[in-house]
Amino acid sequence: MKKVDINSDLGESFGSYTLGMDAEVLQYVSSANIACGFHTGDLLVMRRTVEKAAQLGVVVGAHPGFPDLMGFGRRYMACSYEEIRAYVQYQLGALQAVAAACGTRVRHVKSHGAM
Repeated sequence: MKKVDINSDLGESFGSYTLGMDAEVLQYVSSANIACGFHTGDLLVMRRTVEKAAQLGVVVGAHPGFPDLMGFGRRYMACSYEEIRAYVQYQLGALQAVAAACGTRVRHVKSHGAM
């Protein structure tokens, strides 16, 4: 039997700003790319999104971006390879810690926007 992965970018709310309908969308996808806080998202949103994904059996992936909250990670940034590597490691590490605390793990990485 063939299987199709239905994927969505989620966890994009932060602070007092609610963006999207993560809990509702998670009911219909098989994998989710979770914003890791640089282009949007925050630790509490990451945790809530990963918890819900784990409850529903949705595969969790990291969605790292440039540190560009004002431009939603879509603006080009002249960064060295070393800087980009550090940005990704930092964000991936944060999501891995959240995922482990929620009883799941990060299965993939999908860069965001200009990254």
